[in-house]
Amino acid sequence: MKTRPDRRTAITAGVLACVGALARAAAGTATSPAAPFGFEQLMVTLAQRRSGEARFAEERFVSGLDQTLHSSGTLSFTAPDRLARHTLTPRPESFVVEGDQVTLQRGERVRRVALDSVPELAAMVAAMRGTLSGDGSVLQRYFKPTVQGAAARWTLTLVPVDTRLLGVVRLLRIDGFRADVRVVEVQLADGDRSVMTIDPVAAPAASRPAGS
Repeated sequence: MKTRPDRRTAITAGVLACVGALARAAAGTATSPAAPFGFEQLMVTLAQRRSGEARFAEERFVSGLDQTLHSSGTLSFTAPDRLARHTLTPRPESFVVEGDQVTLQRGERVRRVALDSVPELAAMVAAMRGTLSGDGSVLQRYFKPTVQGAAARWTLTLVPVDTRLLGVVRLLRIDGFRADVRVVEVQLADGDRSVMTIDPVAAPAASRPAGS
């Protein structure tokens, strides 16, 4: 059996798993039909919602293991900087980023890591927050983004521009339908990858913006 990645790789993979899954734009957000759909239009769409929740089902493909690893649970984002992934199966565990702190919990064991102690992770979180807030300039500081498709169905591919980050993460691919993120694929530099399918949780009618 293959030795598992070190703590830095595991934490970075956990952060990436949240990317896009937590940014669910308000339904009905429109893009000008005269303008080609691209990176700027996608950022505008994703910036509409300041918080969101989703259910996820993830498959992890690990070299050296004969079977695919399955997990499921919930995801949430609250602006400006709180991200949370709570895994329910196969065993309860949580991954929470808030401010400059990452908190990992499995059973009674809790581990806290400061973002500034892991520069690659800090860059990833900063870029992720830029994505969730629709700040394309922040995202482009750390990644080379490419958008394919149209507003009705699109793919955002993110390739790290920093060599240290590229040594951990090969690329991130996010598939969406209009304002909904549906699939997040993470490819790690060591050949492992994960594919997460997302089912956004609709906000209660009372909390939706007027007219939505």
